[in-house]
Amino acid sequence: MSDHYGDFVQSSIGKKVAKNLGLPLPVTLDRFESGENLVRGSVLVGRASGDDKSVSASVSRILSDVHADVYVNSSDDIKDTLADASIETKINTDSDDKFKVLLFDASNISNAKQLKEVYEFFHTVARRVEKSGRVIIVGRPPEKISDIDTALAQRSLEGFVKSVGKEFKRGITAQLVYVEEGAEQNLDSTLRFFTSARSAYVSGQVVRVSKGTSIEVDWTQPLGGKTMLVTGASRGIGEAIARVLAREGAHVICLDVPQQQADLQKVASEISGSVLTVDITSDDAGAEIADAAEKRGGLDAVIHNAGVTRDKTLAKMDEQKWDMVININLASIAKLNRYMLDNNVLNDDARIVCVSSISGIAGNLGQTNYATSKAGVIGLVNATAKQLEDNAKGMTINAVAPGFIETQMTEAIPFAIREAGRRMNSMSQGGLPVDVAETIAWFASPASGGLNGNTVRVCGQSLLGA
Repeated sequence: MSDHYGDFVQSSIGKKVAKNLGLPLPVTLDRFESGENLVRGSVLVGRASGDDKSVSASVSRILSDVHADVYVNSSDDIKDTLADASIETKINTDSDDKFKVLLFDASNISNAKQLKEVYEFFHTVARRVEKSGRVIIVGRPPEKISDIDTALAQRSLEGFVKSVGKEFKRGITAQLVYVEEGAEQNLDSTLRFFTSARSAYVSGQVVRVSKGTSIEVDWTQPLGGKTMLVTGASRGIGEAIARVLAREGAHVICLDVPQQQADLQKVASEISGSVLTVDITSDDAGAEIADAAEKRGGLDAVIHNAGVTRDKTLAKMDEQKWDMVININLASIAKLNRYMLDNNVLNDDARIVCVSSISGIAGNLGQTNYATSKAGVIGLVNATAKQLEDNAKGMTINAVAPGFIETQMTEAIPFAIREAGRRMNSMSQGGLPVDVAETIAWFASPASGGLNGNTVRVCGQSLLGA
């Protein structure tokens, strides 16, 4: 779907007009392209003062693995930790230097006064971040901290990050990663995702990395040899998910209703996947999925993407519209998960990823049914994650919550509402189906065992529900 305003402001005349009138200035976002470096520019790394170097050591190892061009401030003692990872650092002395990534280890911050170190690191380089740049802070989860001063300081980082995401503009994203003590080795997949172009439309998010078991992968094909099921795979976001998972090496079982078989077959054939036509609300859906999975040696991931909207204000909504949306978007997921977990359809270290929506977080006029279903998905993820923590099989469950994504569904929205949806976020534009798919591929990776119970918005840091 064309964003004519977005295209217009890319021109010199359009940019000048928009700037003079104070209109949004969306930029063309960097997105993943095969063959490109993971980090397309220099990284400035810093660390708050303190004795704990475990986060910095893990960050250093990851930056070394991706062959990043690393800078540090002359006064920062993180230089020694980077050197231990065989990284030759450069000193940030030239005010003309630009950075693609600003990465700060805030895990040692233990009181309000020490938050000044966050200010000092970012203040001098705030105008030196490249277009589509990345700001990442790594801290400790405040809910795991008993000391009040430390907990309040770590929780304060969330306000800082979300504000930066709204201030920096030009397609620059900002994220906060809370990593549990002892879980630093599980940072790989998350830092690779957030430093790369794969996270183009994800900003202002808080992610928690725990001690779950992550598996080493070939980062050129991190899903190689895995079998993954995607529901609603015949078009739109579901099609994009299937294509990205296949690109990353997975065999994808593409599932949709029988009425979509022609489109489903086209997608599956183009990615060398397989086809499964099933109504996920039917009583035998679980058994049919189990049969298809058994032929492939079980499922390594299931992506619950299928969903519908039947929008009406509550006073005008008939019972059928309510029941259909709840059954497809929520009840079917709970039923299928229960069947797959009870009948060993999922392999050890399997990943369950659910698609929620910012409507489930913020609500939306005319969408009481849809918002209820998508809020329920988040509840399902939170409750299931607690159960999986005690499961020795290493399984995880997470959710993505898309905002305004350019699809056939959003193309049907009236013009004024559609434009508002596009502009009411820090990117001043709608996202693409591939943005949701890239986020799901991150959650679905065997290397993401430390991610469990997260809901990440793919919304360009929408103002709705923020």
